Amino acid sequence: MLEINMELIRKQIRLWLEEDIGTGDVTTLTTIPLEHVSKGIIHVKEDGIVCGLRIAQEVFAIVDASLRFETKVVEGSSVLKGTILAEVEGNTRSILLGERLSLNLMQRMSGIATKTREFVNALDGLSTRLVDTRKTTPGHRLLEKYAVRVGGGHNHRFGLYDAVMIKDNHIKGSGGITQAVRSARQQIPHTMKIEVEVEDFVQLEEALASGADIIMLDNMVPSKMKEAVSIIKSRAPHIVVEGSGSVSVQTIRAMAESGVDVISVGRLTYSVAALDISLDLNERKGTAQ
Repeated sequence: MLEINMELIRKQIRLWLEEDIGTGDVTTLTTIPLEHVSKGIIHVKEDGIVCGLRIAQEVFAIVDASLRFETKVVEGSSVLKGTILAEVEGNTRSILLGERLSLNLMQRMSGIATKTREFVNALDGLSTRLVDTRKTTPGHRLLEKYAVRVGGGHNHRFGLYDAVMIKDNHIKGSGGITQAVRSARQQIPHTMKIEVEVEDFVQLEEALASGADIIMLDNMVPSKMKEAVSIIKSRAPHIVVEGSGSVSVQTIRAMAESGVDVISVGRLTYSVAALDISLDLNERKGTAQ
Protein backbone atom coordinates (compact mmCIF):
# COMPACT_ATOMS: atom_id res chain seq x y z
CA MET A 1 0.00 0.00 0.00
CA LEU A 2 1.33 3.44 -0.93
CA GLU A 3 2.30 5.64 2.01
CA ILE A 4 0.50 8.87 2.93
CA ASN A 5 0.72 10.95 6.10
CA MET A 6 -2.65 10.02 7.62
CA GLU A 7 -2.05 12.03 10.79
CA LEU A 8 -1.85 15.22 8.76
CA ILE A 9 -4.77 14.15 6.56
CA ARG A 10 -6.96 13.62 9.63
CA LYS A 11 -6.26 17.18 10.77
CA GLN A 12 -7.25 18.47 7.35
CA ILE A 13 -10.40 16.33 7.25
CA ARG A 14 -11.56 17.83 10.56
CA LEU A 15 -11.10 21.33 9.16
CA TRP A 16 -12.93 20.44 5.94
CA LEU A 17 -15.81 18.93 7.91
CA GLU A 18 -16.01 22.03 10.07
CA GLU A 19 -16.13 24.17 6.93
CA ASP A 20 -18.97 22.10 5.48
CA ILE A 21 -21.07 21.35 8.55
CA GLY A 22 -20.68 24.63 10.45
CA THR A 23 -23.30 24.75 13.20
CA GLY A 24 -25.09 21.69 11.84
CA ASP A 25 -26.65 20.07 8.77
CA VAL A 26 -30.06 21.71 9.00
CA THR A 27 -31.58 19.61 6.22
CA THR A 28 -30.59 16.27 7.72
CA LEU A 29 -31.37 17.33 11.31
CA THR A 30 -34.87 18.44 10.35
CA THR A 31 -35.81 15.54 8.05
CA ILE A 32 -34.06 12.35 9.26
CA PRO A 33 -35.12 10.67 12.55
CA LEU A 34 -32.35 10.54 15.14
CA GLU A 35 -32.14 6.73 15.29
CA HIS A 36 -32.62 6.01 11.59
CA VAL A 37 -30.04 3.64 10.04
CA SER A 38 -29.10 3.02 6.42
CA LYS A 39 -26.49 1.52 4.15
CA GLY A 40 -24.78 3.94 1.78
CA ILE A 41 -23.71 2.44 -1.54
CA ILE A 42 -20.77 4.29 -3.10
CA HIS A 43 -20.60 3.61 -6.83
CA VAL A 44 -18.84 5.03 -9.87
CA LYS A 45 -20.81 6.46 -12.80
CA GLU A 46 -18.04 6.31 -15.40
CA ASP A 47 -14.99 4.18 -16.14
CA GLY A 48 -11.76 5.12 -14.38
CA ILE A 49 -9.14 4.43 -11.74
CA VAL A 50 -10.43 4.43 -8.17
CA CYS A 51 -8.47 6.41 -5.60
CA GLY A 52 -9.19 7.73 -2.11
CA LEU A 53 -11.00 4.80 -0.52
CA ARG A 54 -9.15 4.99 2.76
CA ILE A 55 -9.54 8.77 2.78
CA ALA A 56 -13.30 8.37 2.45
CA GLN A 57 -13.23 5.75 5.20
CA GLU A 58 -11.38 8.21 7.44
CA VAL A 59 -13.97 10.92 6.79
CA PHE A 60 -16.80 8.66 7.95
CA ALA A 61 -14.77 7.44 10.94
CA ILE A 62 -14.19 11.01 12.11
CA VAL A 63 -17.87 11.87 11.64
CA ASP A 64 -19.02 8.79 13.57
CA ALA A 65 -16.71 6.03 14.77
CA SER A 66 -19.65 3.57 14.90
CA LEU A 67 -20.14 3.65 11.11
CA ARG A 68 -19.04 0.49 9.32
CA PHE A 69 -17.13 1.10 6.09
CA GLU A 70 -16.35 -1.77 3.72
CA THR A 71 -14.36 -1.41 0.52
CA LYS A 72 -15.43 -3.51 -2.46
CA VAL A 73 -12.48 -2.86 -4.79
CA VAL A 74 -8.75 -2.37 -4.38
CA GLU A 75 -7.27 1.13 -4.40
CA GLY A 76 -5.84 1.83 -7.86
CA SER A 77 -8.16 -0.62 -9.61
CA SER A 78 -9.49 0.07 -13.07
CA VAL A 79 -13.27 0.08 -12.66
CA LEU A 80 -16.22 0.23 -15.03
CA LYS A 81 -19.29 2.44 -14.81
CA GLY A 82 -21.67 1.05 -12.21
CA THR A 83 -19.04 -0.65 -10.05
CA ILE A 84 -19.71 -0.50 -6.31
CA LEU A 85 -16.59 0.90 -4.67
CA ALA A 86 -17.59 0.73 -1.00
CA GLU A 87 -20.48 0.53 1.44
CA VAL A 88 -20.95 2.53 4.63
CA GLU A 89 -23.55 1.41 7.15
CA GLY A 90 -24.98 2.90 10.33
CA ASN A 91 -26.71 6.05 11.49
CA THR A 92 -28.27 7.80 8.49
CA ARG A 93 -27.56 11.27 9.81
CA SER A 94 -23.87 10.44 10.16
CA ILE A 95 -23.67 8.98 6.67
CA LEU A 96 -25.17 12.15 5.21
CA LEU A 97 -22.79 14.34 7.20
CA GLY A 98 -19.77 12.62 5.68
CA GLU A 99 -21.20 12.02 2.22
CA ARG A 100 -20.22 15.19 0.40
CA LEU A 101 -16.66 15.53 1.72
CA SER A 102 -15.85 11.86 1.14
CA LEU A 103 -17.21 12.00 -2.41
CA ASN A 104 -15.51 15.31 -3.22
CA LEU A 105 -12.14 13.89 -2.19
CA MET A 106 -12.64 10.54 -3.93
CA GLN A 107 -13.87 12.18 -7.13
CA ARG A 108 -10.90 14.53 -7.31
CA MET A 109 -8.34 11.87 -6.42
CA SER A 110 -9.85 9.31 -8.80
CA GLY A 111 -9.85 11.87 -11.59
CA ILE A 112 -6.14 12.50 -11.04
CA ALA A 113 -5.35 8.79 -10.88
CA THR A 114 -7.35 8.18 -14.06
CA LYS A 115 -5.61 10.95 -16.01
CA THR A 116 -2.21 9.83 -14.72
CA ARG A 117 -2.87 6.28 -15.90
CA GLU A 118 -3.65 7.62 -19.40
CA PHE A 119 -0.24 9.30 -19.52
CA VAL A 120 1.49 6.22 -18.10
CA ASN A 121 -0.14 4.03 -20.75
CA ALA A 122 1.08 6.42 -23.45
CA LEU A 123 4.63 5.75 -22.23
CA ASP A 124 4.27 1.96 -22.32
CA GLY A 125 7.56 0.27 -23.13
CA LEU A 126 9.70 3.36 -22.50
CA SER A 127 11.88 4.01 -19.47
CA THR A 128 10.94 7.69 -19.13
CA ARG A 129 9.43 8.54 -15.74
CA LEU A 130 6.21 10.57 -15.53
CA VAL A 131 6.14 13.09 -12.66
CA ASP A 132 3.75 15.72 -11.36
CA THR A 133 4.40 19.37 -10.45
CA ARG A 134 3.50 21.86 -7.70
CA LYS A 135 0.38 22.89 -9.62
CA THR A 136 -1.85 21.39 -6.96
CA THR A 137 -4.93 22.61 -5.09
CA PRO A 138 -3.86 24.50 -1.94
CA GLY A 139 -4.39 22.28 1.09
CA HIS A 140 -4.74 19.14 -1.02
CA ARG A 141 -1.17 18.56 -2.20
CA LEU A 142 -0.59 15.37 -0.20
CA LEU A 143 -3.80 13.82 -1.53
CA GLU A 144 -3.23 14.89 -5.12
CA LYS A 145 0.37 13.70 -5.23
CA TYR A 146 -0.72 10.43 -3.63
CA ALA A 147 -3.32 10.09 -6.40
CA VAL A 148 -0.60 10.53 -9.02
CA ARG A 149 1.29 7.62 -7.47
CA VAL A 150 -1.87 5.50 -7.39
CA GLY A 151 -2.25 6.19 -11.11
CA GLY A 152 1.27 4.91 -11.76
CA GLY A 153 3.13 8.21 -11.89
CA HIS A 154 5.84 9.63 -9.64
CA ASN A 155 6.22 12.77 -7.57
CA HIS A 156 8.44 15.75 -8.31
CA ARG A 157 9.43 17.92 -5.34
CA PHE A 158 6.71 18.36 -2.73
CA GLY A 159 7.36 22.03 -2.05
CA LEU A 160 9.80 24.89 -2.28
CA TYR A 161 11.80 23.44 0.59
CA ASP A 162 13.08 20.11 -0.71
CA ALA A 163 14.99 20.95 -3.91
CA VAL A 164 16.49 23.89 -5.78
CA MET A 165 14.70 24.53 -9.06
CA ILE A 166 16.06 27.55 -10.90
CA LYS A 167 13.45 28.80 -13.37
CA ASP A 168 13.21 31.82 -15.68
CA ASN A 169 12.34 34.34 -12.96
CA HIS A 170 15.18 33.14 -10.72
CA ILE A 171 17.56 33.49 -13.65
CA LYS A 172 16.35 37.04 -14.29
CA GLY A 173 16.44 38.02 -10.64
CA SER A 174 19.88 36.60 -9.90
CA GLY A 175 21.64 37.85 -13.01
CA GLY A 176 21.97 34.57 -14.89
CA ILE A 177 22.21 30.80 -14.58
CA THR A 178 25.85 30.81 -13.50
CA GLN A 179 25.24 33.25 -10.67
CA ALA A 180 22.08 31.47 -9.55
CA VAL A 181 23.70 28.02 -9.42
CA ARG A 182 26.82 29.33 -7.67
CA SER A 183 24.80 31.16 -5.02
CA ALA A 184 22.54 28.18 -4.37
CA ARG A 185 25.44 25.72 -4.22
CA GLN A 186 27.17 27.80 -1.55
CA GLN A 187 24.12 27.76 0.72
CA ILE A 188 22.42 24.37 0.39
CA PRO A 189 23.47 21.07 1.99
CA HIS A 190 25.62 18.75 -0.12
CA THR A 191 22.74 16.26 -0.27
CA MET A 192 20.43 18.65 -2.13
CA LYS A 193 20.36 18.77 -5.92
CA ILE A 194 20.04 21.78 -8.21
CA GLU A 195 17.75 21.77 -11.24
CA VAL A 196 17.94 24.44 -13.93
CA GLU A 197 15.23 25.19 -16.50
CA VAL A 198 16.50 26.08 -19.97
CA GLU A 199 14.61 27.21 -23.05
CA ASP A 200 17.34 27.28 -25.68
CA PHE A 201 20.83 26.02 -26.46
CA VAL A 202 22.57 29.13 -25.12
CA GLN A 203 21.02 28.54 -21.70
CA LEU A 204 21.79 24.84 -22.03
CA GLU A 205 25.50 25.55 -22.43
CA GLU A 206 25.48 27.80 -19.40
CA ALA A 207 23.61 25.23 -17.31
CA LEU A 208 26.13 22.56 -18.26
CA ALA A 209 29.06 24.81 -17.40
CA SER A 210 27.49 25.80 -14.08
CA GLY A 211 27.40 22.22 -12.81
CA ALA A 212 23.64 21.72 -12.58
CA ASP A 213 22.53 18.27 -11.40
CA ILE A 214 19.26 18.25 -13.38
CA ILE A 215 18.42 20.16 -16.54
CA MET A 216 14.83 20.81 -17.54
CA LEU A 217 14.23 21.32 -21.25
CA ASP A 218 11.18 23.57 -21.32
CA ASN A 219 8.88 23.95 -24.31
CA MET A 220 11.24 22.45 -26.88
CA VAL A 221 9.92 20.55 -29.89
CA PRO A 222 10.93 16.86 -29.85
CA SER A 223 13.66 17.29 -32.49
CA LYS A 224 15.35 20.08 -30.51
CA MET A 225 14.85 18.16 -27.30
CA LYS A 226 16.56 15.12 -28.81
CA GLU A 227 19.51 17.28 -29.87
CA ALA A 228 19.75 18.78 -26.39
CA VAL A 229 19.65 15.36 -24.74
CA SER A 230 22.47 14.19 -27.00
CA ILE A 231 24.61 17.17 -26.01
CA ILE A 232 23.96 16.67 -22.30
CA LYS A 233 24.55 12.91 -22.24
CA SER A 234 27.75 13.14 -24.32
CA ARG A 235 29.31 15.64 -21.93
CA ALA A 236 27.72 14.90 -18.57
CA PRO A 237 25.96 11.52 -18.61
CA HIS A 238 25.21 11.75 -14.88
CA ILE A 239 22.86 14.70 -15.37
CA VAL A 240 19.16 13.89 -15.19
CA VAL A 241 17.25 15.43 -18.11
CA GLU A 242 13.66 16.52 -17.66
CA GLY A 243 11.22 17.46 -20.42
CA SER A 244 8.39 19.85 -19.74
CA GLY A 245 5.92 22.25 -21.30
CA SER A 246 2.43 21.81 -22.79
CA VAL A 247 2.53 18.03 -22.55
CA SER A 248 -0.57 16.07 -23.57
CA VAL A 249 -1.42 12.37 -23.83
CA GLN A 250 -1.00 12.74 -27.60
CA THR A 251 2.45 14.40 -27.45
CA ILE A 252 4.15 12.77 -24.47
CA ARG A 253 5.46 9.72 -26.31
CA ALA A 254 7.30 11.80 -28.92
CA MET A 255 8.84 13.83 -26.08
CA ALA A 256 9.89 10.65 -24.27
CA GLU A 257 11.47 9.22 -27.41
CA SER A 258 13.86 12.19 -27.44
CA GLY A 259 15.69 10.44 -24.62
CA VAL A 260 14.70 12.52 -21.59
CA ASP A 261 14.77 10.72 -18.26
CA VAL A 262 11.74 12.44 -16.76
CA ILE A 263 8.68 14.28 -18.08
CA SER A 264 6.77 16.60 -15.76
CA VAL A 265 3.09 17.22 -16.45
CA GLY A 266 1.19 19.95 -14.61
CA ARG A 267 -2.19 18.97 -16.00
CA LEU A 268 -2.15 15.76 -13.97
CA THR A 269 -3.42 17.91 -11.10
CA TYR A 270 -4.29 21.47 -12.09
CA SER A 271 -6.94 20.93 -14.77
CA VAL A 272 -8.07 17.35 -14.35
CA ALA A 273 -11.77 16.42 -14.42
CA ALA A 274 -13.19 14.68 -11.37
CA LEU A 275 -14.46 11.13 -11.76
CA ASP A 276 -18.22 10.90 -11.27
CA ILE A 277 -18.90 9.00 -8.03
CA SER A 278 -22.17 8.89 -6.06
CA LEU A 279 -23.55 7.57 -2.79
CA ASP A 280 -27.09 6.20 -2.72
CA LEU A 281 -28.91 5.14 0.43
CA ASN A 282 -30.34 1.67 0.63
CA GLU A 283 -32.84 2.79 3.23
CA ARG A 284 -33.53 0.62 6.23
CA LYS A 285 -35.66 2.01 9.07
CA GLY A 286 -34.69 1.07 12.55
CA THR A 287 -32.48 1.95 15.48
CA ALA A 288 -28.81 2.78 15.09
CA GLN A 289 -26.61 0.27 16.85
